[in-house]
Amino acid sequence: MVEEVLEAPQVIDAGSFVLRPLRKSDEGMISFYAGDERVARMTRSVPHPLPPGAVEQYVKRAMEPETGEVIWAMDATQNGGPEVMGVISLLPMDRNQAQVGYWVGPSHWNTGVASAAVRALVEANPMKNATFFAEVFQENLASARVLTNCGFEYLGDAETFSVARNSRVPTWTYTRRLD
Repeated sequence: MVEEVLEAPQVIDAGSFVLRPLRKSDEGMISFYAGDERVARMTRSVPHPLPPGAVEQYVKRAMEPETGEVIWAMDATQNGGPEVMGVISLLPMDRNQAQVGYWVGPSHWNTGVASAAVRALVEANPMKNATFFAEVFQENLASARVLTNCGFEYLGDAETFSVARNSRVPTWTYTRRLD
């Protein structure tokens, strides 16, 4: 059941790193990366500049099972790498669907981290979803490639509001059926 997964997100092997539930010690690296305007401007919800307490509240919410969204850190400490390279999440939707969201810190861009994280999450399918959705800003060609490389198919154009930009941004929506 989704409720069981939400209470105890599993650790997912992504090859050279793992996806694991967020913990309080992640706040510093999340602040460092999410505070970078280049990261914030490619997300819906990360403000720029980050207001005091925003990351602490984000991590606290991620650690509470009743929030609905499950968030993992991309953690490479098992191989001597950084504790946080980015985050990836699943937001449950109706009809056994979920939305995938992710961002990666700039020092890990173009290294395959995002593709490995999305691929691992899809393969693990921790909520046993039939369909995943994801969206990327149309100017973010690297994230679009991540999705298509992981078997997502283009669904259509849309737009969403970006807090960091304080404006609506054109997006591409992708889907991946698992049933």
